[in-house]
Amino acid sequence: MSILVVGSVALDSVETPFGSADRVIGGSAVFFAAAASLLGPVRLVGVVGDDYPFEKLDFLTARGADLSGVEHAEGESFFWAARYSDDLSSRDTLETRFGVFGDFRPRVPDAFRDSRYVFLGNIDPVLQLEVLDQMREPAAVICDTMNYWIEGSREALVELLKRVDILMVNDAEARQLAGDHNLVRAARWIQERGPRLVVVKKGEHGAILFGPDWMFFVPGFPLEVIFDPTGAGDAFAGGFVGYIASVDSQDPEDLRRAMVYGSVMGSFAVESFSVDRFHSLHQKEIQSRIMGFKEMTAFEHGLVESDG
Repeated sequence: MSILVVGSVALDSVETPFGSADRVIGGSAVFFAAAASLLGPVRLVGVVGDDYPFEKLDFLTARGADLSGVEHAEGESFFWAARYSDDLSSRDTLETRFGVFGDFRPRVPDAFRDSRYVFLGNIDPVLQLEVLDQMREPAAVICDTMNYWIEGSREALVELLKRVDILMVNDAEARQLAGDHNLVRAARWIQERGPRLVVVKKGEHGAILFGPDWMFFVPGFPLEVIFDPTGAGDAFAGGFVGYIASVDSQDPEDLRRAMVYGSVMGSFAVESFSVDRFHSLHQKEIQSRIMGFKEMTAFEHGLVESDG
C-alpha cells in the first residue's frame, strides 16, 4: 500500500568520534524513505535548492519511490551541521540554514492524494495540517514533531493531534507536550487529544508503543559499531510505517511487529553516515536482524511456586 512522506530533504555536515561527513544527503523525508522503500512504495513531497545533488536519490527511485512531489526551487537547500559528543548521547548544532525550506508550503500532487498511509515529518504543524487538508481518506496518519514546535506552535500542534492516528515523539518531547514527567501518564494525555497510538522513542534504549489499553516495548538492537545517530528516529518511523503499510493492518500483533521493524531500520541507520547503509541493504540482512530480535527477547516463563 502506498505511503506518502512529507518532510525535509536536506544536506548535512556531521562530526562524530568516528569521523565526519560533509554536505551529505539527509533530512527527515530522506531517512524515512530510505527505510520504508525497502518494504513498499513511497511517495515523497519536499523541496530542494539548485545546489542539491538530486542524483544521489536515484537509489530510492530504483526501488520504486516516486520523487515527483519534490519541488526544485532557486536558492540554497536546507543545511544542517552538528557535532556529537564522545559517547554519541548528545550533540551540538553548529549551523542551521533553512534556505528554500524556509518558504516551503507542501503541495501534494493529485496522484499522491489517495495514499493510504501518511507520514508527516518534523515540520511546522500548520504545514502538517495543510497537508492533511489535501488528502482524501488515508487509513492512518502518522506524525512526528519536536520541542521547537511544542514550544512555539503548541496551539496548532494540539489542533493537529485531533487528526492524527499515531504520534511519534521521543521521551523528552512526550513529557514536554503533556507537562508530565511520567511517560505512561504523558502518553495517556496525548491519546485523550486524538491519537489512538503513541510511540515514545528512547534512542539506544528502544521504544514504547502505547495502545488504547496495552503497551509494547522493543529494545534497541545492540551494535558493536555506531558511526552516526543522525536520522535513526526517521529510519525507525520508515520501518514502522513501511511494515504496517506492507500488511495493510493496524491490528495489535502487526503493530508489535512494526515496532521491531522500526528498531531494526533505526539500527541500520546508525552504522554509517547519511543513508549510505541503506544503499546496499538487502532483505536477508533485515530478516536476519528481525530473527535476532526474536531470539533476544523470546523466553518461556515458568512460575515459581512459593511455600509462603
